Amino acid sequence: MTLVKSFLRSLRHAFAGIVYAFREERNFQIELVLGLAALGLTFFFPLSPAERSIIFLLIGFILTLELVNTAFERLLDLLKPRVHPYVKVVKDVVAGAVLIGSVAALLVGAFIFLPYLMTWAMYQ
Repeated sequence: MTLVKSFLRSLRHAFAGIVYAFREERNFQIELVLGLAALGLTFFFPLSPAERSIIFLLIGFILTLELVNTAFERLLDLLKPRVHPYVKVVKDVVAGAVLIGSVAALLVGAFIFLPYLMTWAMYQ
């Protein structure tokens, strides 16, 4: 198999995983909508290139964390269909990682966007 075909196959698998998460995970859908809203704000306000880059990275970071969380949940459900204390701990820890990342992204986003929102609101 050529390098290009191998790469294209990998992309197909990656997109299949993203589509699966979008269809099956409500939190992924919510985070995607919030990420798209933040993305829209980056084009509405005159953000610096650094601010835009931070927002793009945070959106990618949160969506990636949610994909990892989904993968862990599905794998653990397969390995231990019954609730096991260790399975619960792993699921809780991964969900906690998503929560910490989301709160951090929210705080950084607020720090970046609030001055622009306040200026915009003053002149409306």
